[in-house]
Parts: sequence; structure tokens; C-alpha cells
Amino acid sequence: MPVHAYPVRDLAFRQPGYRTNPAAVRIPVPRLPYRTRALAAAALRQHRRLLLILAAIVATAPLSIDMYLPSMPTLQTHFDADAAAVQLTLSTFFIGLAIGQLFYGPVSDRIGRLGPLYFGLSVYVLASLACVLAPTIEAFTVARLFQALGGCAGIVITRAIVRDRFAPQEMAQALSMLLMIMGAAPILAPVLGAQLLGYLGWQSIFAALAVFGALCLLAIRRGLAESWVPPAQPVRAADVLGIYGRLLGHRRFMGFALAGSTAQAGMFAYIAASSFVFIEVYGLSPSAFGWLFGLNAAGLITASQLNVRLLRRHRSERVLRAALAANTVFGATMLTLAVTQTGGIWGVAIPLFGAISSLGFTFPNSTAAAMAPFGDRAGMAAALLGTLQFTIAALITLLIGYLHDGTALPLAAVIFACGGASYVLLRTLTGPPAAETA
Repeated sequence: MPVHAYPVRDLAFRQPGYRTNPAAVRIPVPRLPYRTRALAAAALRQHRRLLLILAAIVATAPLSIDMYLPSMPTLQTHFDADAAAVQLTLSTFFIGLAIGQLFYGPVSDRIGRLGPLYFGLSVYVLASLACVLAPTIEAFTVARLFQALGGCAGIVITRAIVRDRFAPQEMAQALSMLLMIMGAAPILAPVLGAQLLGYLGWQSIFAALAVFGALCLLAIRRGLAESWVPPAQPVRAADVLGIYGRLLGHRRFMGFALAGSTAQAGMFAYIAASSFVFIEVYGLSPSAFGWLFGLNAAGLITASQLNVRLLRRHRSERVLRAALAANTVFGATMLTLAVTQTGGIWGVAIPLFGAISSLGFTFPNSTAAAMAPFGDRAGMAAALLGTLQFTIAALITLLIGYLHDGTALPLAAVIFACGGASYVLLRTLTGPPAAETA
């Protein structure tokens, strides 16, 4: 009978709760008979179904950000508020995402993944409805805070579920696939948000988000199994601060986490300022802005799929370093063209496309590298990773609002600064990359 080699780790996703071994070896196994191959194909379909459900859940956060971007000038008029007050609703959302994850991480490591996920998405649905009914910009901002506190459960727990099911290198590939699926959110969200804004008003955007959250709850009920395996030493409330402290003191974890978070902060600066830059400065319509935003998201998705191919030949850390260097170069180009006012809208839009696309390599690889050593504390590692990401994002969005001067210069400067800082942080805290393996 013919014999073929299959990596043990590639079969791990077929066993719920199985913790894979990064050092798994290849062993010879007989060629599988037809019935067994059919079962393997069914398992692969189940694997894709898992990623589709997780992508929908984690997409609640980007949808909550991107769908309402075209309505920000409208919100300014509706609530009789200035641009800074409207941008504060976005910064508040990031603050809620940062704080909430610190709660969901240890809870999910203590009692499992599904219970906290149900709770968080239920809060998200109710807060979305509160946004619809908000009478003032202050009430709207508070509702956005609770929307984030509920929606962040999807971010931290989906990352923990991926860590439960995959070995480190496979985790980077799974996160790239996840990014591809959920990448449809930023492509479609501004376009859909602009259409809802034009036909039904800004309130319809948040009503649609409430419906989407309810559909995610239904998908969890029907298609998501518990992946958590009780650790030998359960997390106690008294241990939480100590575990977070050890994570903060882990040099490589912090290197990958801070580098990835700082690079991502450039994208959040783009999210916060892009509608004002392209609609008010360059005169695009909300609909045209939606398409431009979607084009950048398409670049992000394409990069995430190229990342899957690259990871078959290269270690994720090397891909990450190259992507951060490219992000810095695109940011420097954008800043130079903005300062010299060369190229008009295209002088900003083209290097911006390159900078955003490069993040399709940075997010999955920095996340996988940071979480790789923490299989038994995946929830808390994911929570701290997300908290760092959205704390930096909140600070950057506040900064971009403060620097707003009616030009594209603040956006270009912040994107360049984030790219350069992320590359320096990675080099400084993680040291030289590990050697390539065949």
C-alpha cells in the first residue's frame, strides 16, 4: 500500500479542544481509503464553517466602526456638535474595546468561551438600539461605550478559540483566513452605511448593527462548540493581576504586541480622519468615499491571502519584519507628498493604499507570535493584546482629532510615525529573527 507523509499538526483542527504541538513531527501513514478521505473533507468543511462563524463574530467591531464613518459629518449637524465631539464617539468606542477585553480574558479562561460570548453580544445588541434612540451627542457617546464593552467579547474570545485549536504557525495562517473573511466588513460597511444614511437616515445604521449582533448570537447557538479545556491550575480572581503582570514583563510578548498594536494604530488614525480628509478636504461624496474605503480594505484582504502563501515557506516573524518596513516606507512617501502638496488626492490615496495593505501581513503574524507561548492562558493573552491595541488606537484617534487642521498632513504624519515606531519596537524588544526552517 502506498505511504504518504502527513504532518500531525495539520490534523489537529479535527479534534475539538485538542492542543497542538508546534514541534509536531511528520510520520508516515497509509494512503487513506475513499470513505476516510470523505470524512476528512467533511472535517475541512467544518473547519471553514468555524472560521466563517468566528469572522462574523469578530466583524461586529469593524462594522460598528466602519458603517457609521460616512455619517460622521451628518452626526455633527444632527447633534449640533463640533468635529472633535463626533470623533470622541470613535475614541470612546476604542476605550470601551480596550477596557472590556481585560474582563472577558480571565473570565473565558475560567469558565469557558461561550458563556462570556453570549453575554457580550447581548450587551452589544442592546447598546446598538440605545444609539438609535440617543437624544444628544453625550447620550450617543455613552451608548457607543457600552456597544464597545459588549462587542469586544467577540475580539478576545475568537482569538482565544483560534489559539485553542491551532499550533502557532497554523494559527498565523488561520488568522489570515479569518482576516480574509471578516475583511468583507470594511469593504461593504462604508458602502452599506452610505446607502442606509442616504435612504433611511443615520439611525438605520445602528438598527442594522443590532440585527447583525442578534444573527451572530443565533450562529453561535447553532454552530459553535466549546473549545476551552480546563487547565490544570484554574484561573483564580487573585491570580489575574499577577498573570497580567507576567505577560507585561514577557519581553517577546510585549515586542510583538506593541509592534502589531502600533502598526494597527495607523489604520485607526486613517479610520478616524479619512472621512473628513476625503469628503471635506478633497470633496468626495459619501458614496465615493465608501468605495475608496472599500478599495483599501480589498488591499488588506489580498495581503492577508498572500500572507498565507508566504507562511508556507517563511517564518511568520520574518514576514512581519518585512511588512513593518514596507509600512514605514509607504508612510514616509505619503508624508512627503502631503507636505509638498504633490499629486492632490492621488498623492495621498496611493501610498495610503500601500500602508493599509501592508497591515494584512502585520496583524496575523504579530498576533500569532505574541500568543504562541500561552496556550493555557490564551484568553488573558488575547485580552491583553487587544487592550494594548485599542488603548494605543484610542490615544491615536484623540491625537488625530487634536491635530486636525483641515489638511491631510496630520493623517500622513501619524501613519508614518506609527509605522516607524512599530518597526523600532519589534527590533528592540524581540531581537534578531529566528532562523528559517525548511
